[in-house]
This record gives sequence, structure tokens and C-alpha cells, in this order.
Amino acid sequence: MANYTPMMQQYLKIKSQQKDAFLFFRLGDFYEMFFEDALTASKELEITLTSRDGGADERIPMCGVPYHSAENYIKQLVEKGYKVAICEQVEDPKQAKGVVKREVVQMITPGTVMEGSMLDEKENNYIASLSKFEDGTYTVSYNDLTTGENSVALVADGFDAAIGELYSRPVKEVVVSSDFPAEQQEMLKERLGYTVSYQDETTIEEAFVDLVADVHQDKLKIGFGRLLQYIQQTQKRTLDHLQPVKVIELKQYMTLDMYSKRNLELLETLRKGGKSGSLLSIVDQTITSMGARMLKKWMERPLLSKNAIDTRHSQVEGFLHQFLERETLREQLTSVYDLERLAGRVAYGNVNARDLIQLRNSLRKIPEILETLREFTHPSIEELYHSIDPLHELKELLEASIADDPPMTIKEGGLIRDGFHDQLDEYRDASKNGKQWIAELEQKERKATGIKSLKVGYNRVFGYYIEVTKANLRLLPEGMYERKQTLTNAERFITPELKEKESIILEAQEKSVDLEYELFLEVRDQVKTYVQKLQYLADQISRIDVLQGFAQTAETNSYVRPTYKEDTRTVDIKQGRHPVVEKVLKGDTFVPNDIYMNDETDVLLITGPNMSGKSTYMRQLALTAILGQMGSFVPCDSANLPIFDQIFTRIGAADDLVSGQSTFMVEMLEANHALAHATENSMILLDEIGRGTSTYDGMALAQAIVEHIHEHIRAKTLFSTHYHELTSLEGELERLKNVHVRAEEYEGNVVFLHQIKEGPADESYGIHVAKLADLPKPLITRATELLDQLEGAYSSAEAAASAEEEQLSLFIEEESPKARKAERSASQFEQHIQNLNLLEMTPMDAMNELYQLQKKMKS
Repeated sequence: MANYTPMMQQYLKIKSQQKDAFLFFRLGDFYEMFFEDALTASKELEITLTSRDGGADERIPMCGVPYHSAENYIKQLVEKGYKVAICEQVEDPKQAKGVVKREVVQMITPGTVMEGSMLDEKENNYIASLSKFEDGTYTVSYNDLTTGENSVALVADGFDAAIGELYSRPVKEVVVSSDFPAEQQEMLKERLGYTVSYQDETTIEEAFVDLVADVHQDKLKIGFGRLLQYIQQTQKRTLDHLQPVKVIELKQYMTLDMYSKRNLELLETLRKGGKSGSLLSIVDQTITSMGARMLKKWMERPLLSKNAIDTRHSQVEGFLHQFLERETLREQLTSVYDLERLAGRVAYGNVNARDLIQLRNSLRKIPEILETLREFTHPSIEELYHSIDPLHELKELLEASIADDPPMTIKEGGLIRDGFHDQLDEYRDASKNGKQWIAELEQKERKATGIKSLKVGYNRVFGYYIEVTKANLRLLPEGMYERKQTLTNAERFITPELKEKESIILEAQEKSVDLEYELFLEVRDQVKTYVQKLQYLADQISRIDVLQGFAQTAETNSYVRPTYKEDTRTVDIKQGRHPVVEKVLKGDTFVPNDIYMNDETDVLLITGPNMSGKSTYMRQLALTAILGQMGSFVPCDSANLPIFDQIFTRIGAADDLVSGQSTFMVEMLEANHALAHATENSMILLDEIGRGTSTYDGMALAQAIVEHIHEHIRAKTLFSTHYHELTSLEGELERLKNVHVRAEEYEGNVVFLHQIKEGPADESYGIHVAKLADLPKPLITRATELLDQLEGAYSSAEAAASAEEEQLSLFIEEESPKARKAERSASQFEQHIQNLNLLEMTPMDAMNELYQLQKKMKS
């Protein structure tokens, strides 16, 4: 290092402590990057790569971005998953002895972004930590630095369950220990796309002990401590806005695993990956950005408490039945800014005067909102009214202190309102009067010299001056002014009187700006004392926003309030609809259907052709359950529902390209996950299980899974299949019922009626569907011929099998030696099965054992 220049030595020393981040090294008006940082940043940011002499007989790669526009470049890097360390000059260059001292003042990472331009206003920006313990349990901790929200959950079911919990929130970055299992780190990075960071220290310092006052388990404290240490070390400032840690009791919420959230397209669609076409896009009628974020939280964690569900439904009902008042409320909410993030910016120390104007304007609306809430007659709305503190004192402080149209920066003046501070008013008066004197001087000198173009101007280098064009210099009496500066086309002069006034004006302006900055910091510190009250107010306004949004959705889409009974597992939905499909149909009317499953029906086996609506029927039950338990009304004529503790889905086919798993393997893994975790209070949706293997393999697996659910889990299950042979299970499994999607053949074409009827389907109509897809006519004709041949061959084989069965029966009756040997084999087979104790195995292990036994018996 000694071969490098002192400044480059300083850079290398700081960079050695920030190896996993781009180091934005402040040099004058630029942030510079060197070596590998420069090579990578020039490509990622598409900026010019240059070089400089570093003093080690080599040209060092170098690139830079302007200080004043750095935010946009930082945003680009962070959005790509990189981290940026901001290194500033921390001493006055005029007083520095040698190289100016520099330090990293902040680390910006995907999970610790605070700048508004880098954030989605309707989505939280979570950073999480994942901690593993020797007994196989995990803790998952969350923080949203923009709002101060903190929470932690204990996950007892291993890494897959921890990943499922992590997937429940929009997490941008995950913090783990340096010895976290490598294969699990790889999954976090490659499969799930998280930025992974490292932190081994988990001690919670005394200043933050109050945050974990309600956390009583050591594991949870360790998990949150890891996250808190990382935030402290990267942000390097006070974190007064951090809220007390909430312990997430997972048993209080419906469990929606990663597969189900994806398959049901709750927050985004599978194909497009955006909000459009998701459940969220239909029910999001929120007005404020903080309300939109709360809606997502409710959707990710539907409730299990009947009382809590009923409370939300009563509040929605209260808003629903008073249209005019609700419309007034919606209009008032449009003027409420993001109180949650404004409070965070105040505490974080990066709030400006315009932020405080937004806060003031929001607080001005709270009394109006309270007046509107008073006009609602439902008792549940009255409770919301009494929960709101309008924070009058804070509003009055902001009204009195902050100017109506302040600048973006806080060091240029113009922040503080006239009349707020006497000394500031005096400075302003002196400056104002001085400027008035300058204007009068200009008129006076024009009159005295007869030069109409004479002007009195100002610049930062020379101060105030009198400017006369060279063409008019002849009109000036000799010695009238003191020459100050010569320009190409003019001369600039000063007078003793002008310099005296300049001193008064500039001193007043300088003192005024300095005092304004001090006063602004004082106001900000006073606002800081209201942060917790602001956070609570933001929570209440968000809740009101979500609930009125549910009412708006219910009225617009004709949703109804569902009812729940805790002592029954009956599902009774009349004229149920899919909330998304009914809105996106173009020119068609959605066909509603009933769903009825009482205590005597656990499994609906659904048959019918492709495109007929089987998957829609299945999904609409799950979405109805989720909507109801998150507090929304539901799309149907009436709904009596049980409270589901979990929903598991296997709908649609998709290879997992990242892990190299085929569609069939993904299907088996998702099915196994449901079978391993579902209870009798769960819902399972399985669509076309067994398609990814041979017909008999697939049919055997499908039947075994249905039987296992029926006999050992008893969850409410919708199972769609093309294996018509499975419909015979209705005669064998007492709580299984056949239903089908009705379709009719008309003049050689199939007509999908999208109606669910009792009993099995009589055909699959596969060739008809191919015809609808406009496959070539010769191909359709040939397929029809082949189908006739295959069906004929199947009928012949069926007859032959019947005759063979009759002969076998006679053969056994004669008790031939072969028959007795067959009986012994069957007895051995039965004994082997008993020895295997299949019911103690997972479904996948049991099927594998049976396959091995089958091969053994054949040999």
C-alpha cells in the first residue's frame, strides 16, 4: 500500500472494511469509484470508465457520479441487489493537515433504503434476518426502516417452513450468520433472489432494550438482535423511530405457504408477475399508500379468531350502508399523506421542510375525518372515531413555524414563517430594507448620470456593484465611482456607500439563513417527540382506509357478509363467483356455482373437460375463504363457512428451472407438503395430480392421495382429475362425492356451460377442445379415427378380461396347486404390507415401498 498516494491509501483502507459494497468516495463535487468497483459500476450504470495515476506506477480504473445527482445512480445499483457505502468528508478541507478525513456515514442496501424515490409507496420495504438453532427451529425477524415496524416469529417446522414465512412479506434483504448452512444460503440467493448479508453479533444494546420488552423467548431476542445489530452498523445514526417488536403468533393466522400464495395469485399473477389480474387488484380500493400497505398485510395473514373477523366485518358493514358519508371520507383521505413514512423520516433525520408541510396538511384533514366518522351510525365506526388523536398541538406548531412554500434543501433559508421568531424577523427586515435601498439606488444613479441602462447587480465573488456599458462610459464624470471589474462590454464599479449597505445586507442574509437552519432543527426535534403518536395515528387511518375500501368493493361487486360457526365444518356457498375471473371476462357473463360440503362430505372429486372451469371453481373457494378471514365481504349470494387454519394448493403446471425439478417432481413435492401439514380444519386444492407420469402410475398416485386425505386427514378437499376411473371411489369412500362441470355437444362442437352438477362427467371432450384451439382439420379427423380404434380395442380388452376373470374363478374353485400357490403369495403380500407399517410413513415413502414390494413379488 505504501506505493500508493496518501489519498489512495485512505481509499483502500476504507474499502477493505466495505468489501461487499460499492464505495462512493467523496472527492469535491463527485463520488468516485476505483479498481473493481469502477469496472463493475461503469457497466451497471453505463457511465464512462477512466483512469488516474494512483502513485504505484499504474493507471487505476476510475469512474464517478455527480454528488447532486447521485441518488438516481444509487437507486439503480440497489434495485439490482447491490449495496452502496457513502463515504463523506468529515472535516473542513481548509483545516485539514494532509488528506481530508473521510468516513462511511451510511450504507444503503436493498433492505435499508429510506429515500422516497427508491421506494414503492404502496409496498413495505422489509429487511429480515433468519437465525437457525440446534434444535432445528428458526426465527424470522422483520424490520421496515421507513416506518420503524419490527416483528419476529418462531418457526418450529424447519427451513421450508421458515422460507414459507419469509415469503409472506415483500422482503428485499436477508441477514444471516456467517456460518449459516451454505446450501440454504444458496436457496435464498439463487432461487428466491434475496440479497444476503451477514451479521454474527446478536447483543441488544441497552438503548434498545425497551424494543423487546414484550419478547420473552431468548431465541426471538437473538433473532431480532442479529437484525438490529446489522441495521445499527449500516445506518450509523439514531433510530428513535423503531417501534416495539411484535411477536407474530403464527397460530393466530391462516397459514398460506409459498406455493399457495403463488398458485392463487393473491398479490401478483404467475404469467405477468404484476398486480393486474391478481386478487389484490380487485379488492384494493384504498386511498392512501399506508392503507395499501396494510391491505397487503391483511391479505398475507388472514385471521383465525372469529371475534376478530366479526369485528372487521361489522366495521365494513358500517361503512357500506352510508354511501354519501363514505364518499366524503374517501375524498378527505386523498389529502392525507404517508404519515407512517413521514414519521420515520422525522426520526431518521432526513426530513425536509416540504415533508413537514405534507405532515401539516395531513393533520389539517384529521378533524374533518373525525367529523365524518361521527356521522356514521354503526357502533363499530364509533369505536374507530374514539381511537383517533388529531394531535392539535403538533398541527399548531407546524402551522406557526414552517413557511407555505419552502425550498427542497434545508440550508438555503426560506423555511420558517414570518412571525415565528423575533430575531429572524429583524434579520429579514434588515435584508428587505437593504434590498429596497439597492433598488432605489439604481433609480437614483440612472437619473444622476442620464444612463438608462445602468444597473446595480450582485454576484457571490464581488458582491454588489454598479454596471455601465462601455458605450456609456463617456457619460460618467471622472472619479464618480471606484472601478472594480472590467468585462468585455462593460465596467463594474463600487462606492463606499454601496459597500456599507452590502455589508449590512449580506450579514443579515447570512445570519438569517443560519438562524433558519437552527430553528428548523429545533422544530424537527419537537416533531420527533410525537413520532410514536404519529405512528399510532397512521395505523388507525390505515385501518379506516382498508375497511372503507372493503365496503367500496362490496358495493361495486355485490359482495355479501359471510357467517362463521366454530362448531361445524360445513361449507355452504350459494352462487359463488371467482372475484378476478368475473371482472376480466370480456363480453361473457360469469356463471356462478354453489359449493356445499357438510360433515359427511370431505372430498369433492371434480371431472369435466379442460377449459370448462374446474380450476376456477376450485380457486374461487380458496379466495372466498381468504377474503372472508381477512375481513372482506365475499363474492356470492350467501356464505356459511368454517374458519380454515391452512390452505394448500396444487393448481397449474410449472417446471422449477432454478432447482432443475420437473413439473411432475414439483407436483409431488407440493402434494407431499399438503399431506404432511394439513389438518381436518384445512383446505386442500389438487388439480390433475399424476399427469406427469404414465397413465397407470398417475392414476395409482391420484387414488392413493385421495384415499390418504379421506382416511387420515379429513381436510375439505377439491380434487379435479381426468382419470374417470377414480369416480368409482364414491362407492368406496363414504365422505367423497362426485361432481362435474357440465358440457354439451352440439352439431359436432362442445359447449362449456361452466355449471357444477352432481355425479361424474361422461366424456373428456379432448378432441373438441383441440378443435376449439384451431388445430388443422386433417389432424382433428385423424385423432377422431384413432380415438374410435382405441375405444374399440379397449372394449374388446374389457370383454377378454371379463372372460379371463371367469376362468380364473373356476380355476380357483378347483383348488389346483397353482391356485394354492397364488393364495400363499397373496398371504405373503398381505403380511409384508402389515410389516411395512405404511401409515407411519409419508405418502411418498409409502408409495416407494409399495413399488419395491411389487417388484419383489413379481420376481
